Amino acid sequence: MRAEAMGVTPAIEVLKERATLLRESLQKSQTITGNMVDILGSFDHRLSALESAMRPTQVRTHAIRRAHENIDKTLKSADVILGQFDITRQAEAKILRGPHEDLESYLEAIDQLRRNVQFFTSNKTFKWSDGVLNHANILLSKAIMKLEEEFRQLLSTFSKPVEPDRLFECLPSSLRPATGSPGQQGEGERKPSSASNSDQQGKSLETAIYKPPTLIPPRLLPLMHDLALQTIQAGKQDQCVKIYCETRSSALEQSLRKLGVEKLSKEDVQKMPWEVLEAKIGNWIHYMRIAVKLLFAAERKICDQIFDGIDALKDRCFAEVTADSVLMLFSFGDAIAKSKRSPEKLFVLLDMYEIMRELHSEIETIFEGKACSEMRDAAHSLSRRLAQTAQETFGDFEEAVEKDATKTAVLDGTVHPLTSYVINYVKFLFDYQSTLKQLFQEFEKAGEDSNAQLATVTMRIMQALQSNLDGKSKQYKDPALTFLFIMNNIHYMVRSVRRSEAKDLLGDDWVQRHRRIVQQNANQYKRVAWAKILQSLSVQGQSSSGGSGPGGSDGGNSSGVSRATIKERLKFFNMQFEELHQRQSQWTVPDPELRESLRLAVAEVLLPAYRSFIKRFGPLIDGGKNPQKYVKYTPEDLERMLGEFFEGKTWNEQKR
Repeated sequence: MRAEAMGVTPAIEVLKERATLLRESLQKSQTITGNMVDILGSFDHRLSALESAMRPTQVRTHAIRRAHENIDKTLKSADVILGQFDITRQAEAKILRGPHEDLESYLEAIDQLRRNVQFFTSNKTFKWSDGVLNHANILLSKAIMKLEEEFRQLLSTFSKPVEPDRLFECLPSSLRPATGSPGQQGEGERKPSSASNSDQQGKSLETAIYKPPTLIPPRLLPLMHDLALQTIQAGKQDQCVKIYCETRSSALEQSLRKLGVEKLSKEDVQKMPWEVLEAKIGNWIHYMRIAVKLLFAAERKICDQIFDGIDALKDRCFAEVTADSVLMLFSFGDAIAKSKRSPEKLFVLLDMYEIMRELHSEIETIFEGKACSEMRDAAHSLSRRLAQTAQETFGDFEEAVEKDATKTAVLDGTVHPLTSYVINYVKFLFDYQSTLKQLFQEFEKAGEDSNAQLATVTMRIMQALQSNLDGKSKQYKDPALTFLFIMNNIHYMVRSVRRSEAKDLLGDDWVQRHRRIVQQNANQYKRVAWAKILQSLSVQGQSSSGGSGPGGSDGGNSSGVSRATIKERLKFFNMQFEELHQRQSQWTVPDPELRESLRLAVAEVLLPAYRSFIKRFGPLIDGGKNPQKYVKYTPEDLERMLGEFFEGKTWNEQKR
């Protein structure tokens, strides 16, 4: 154990020594650290002193640098301001020269001036900005006034009325007047009597090419657009619109007046003789085509180009430009539609309604937009009013035919003027088939067929005519002439229907039924007119008891009829035939075929009876005195004289 104790002691000593050395080292390190802290503290003090000494120099340097920066900024601002002054001077020089010489340069100067105003408005800290702004604004105001004047001057220079001849050149060749006179044109003056193939004409007109005139040279339109735009941007919209509308409206109205358009009231229309009014209506139809397809179309084109991009103004300006012209045109149509109705007006009403239908789609296109709604409504109202008046006139015509009480005497039993008038009227109606069907559709109820309506109306008119003719036939004292009159008139109706489009509408049944009426009246005429004379040639029921002279001096024959009876019969026959010849040669059957067939029908019963009578009783007369006094006519004479019946000869002609 002792040995172990002795071994530990040296080790402890070694540790102690090492601990002592470590302590000494730490003490030295602390001393060194303390010394370093003292040194560093000394440096901090010195640096603070140095910084304090340098601070004034730094402040001066920073101030100098900021001063340089401010000088640079000021110089740059001065350059910009001087540049704006230079631009203002350049713009002022251009503006003082006015827009007439170089409009594009003038408009550019106004844009520059506007930018300058914006610049100085946003840089009001500049000492003289208020003065510069005031000068620029005054200059800008003068520039806009000159711009307005230039716009007015350009419009006025190129807004002359279009001469009629120039307008006629823009029409399809089929519509150009032969003489160049506004009131003389082919289609525009189409009357019922010349209105053939109306549907085909309508189709050809729909595809015809119209070339609207150039109202303002195309090269000027972009400049005028810029003028208008600048004026509006300057807050002068109302002035710009007023200048444009007054100038263009006046030119448009003058163009129409030169053409012949005039504003007429209902009272003016009512006072006009029918021939004058009919011509004016024909012209109006022509004017409507020219106005819508040429003038209004051309006016719309330039209005759209000048106010391109300003949609609200485009429609408004066009509406104001055309308002008075549309009113002037439509007022005449309204006056006609509202004037007193009469049958002869039906066809011109249909013509007017037809042109409004033809122009409907173009009116809708040209007068598009809310501002033009009144024009579109006015056109629709006029079409409707014309249709209504035409339909009422149609009804009036049917009633007028039925109640016609004219005392026009048709002494010869020929076709009555009323018949030819009504039939011509109906035939003309069929030249307007498509128009009439469209007219019926305006007012038809659901399920109604316009074809059936037209057929029904036509049949009613024909029935009204027939009823009236029946009444007129009763004016004749001679029943034979009554039947001849009815025969002639119904035959005229049938023949006219068969030769027209009315046949397809009225149908074969109508034709056959009325042909039977013609035949029935022909038979009745033959029976009534010739019954007595045929009876005189009959010896049925006669016998010798009829009496012979004493002693048989008057002679006799196998029939027991005396010579005296035969003489009386022949005298009666001669007298009757001469009377019939005299009277009925003045009567008329205007249709050659009907006239010949009626003569033949009479001859077929008269001549055989006469031949038989002469053959049987002629010898009785030949043996007595003056046989030619009783047998005045041979069958050939009668046949020749029958050939003179129904020729409508006068008494003097007969004597010759």
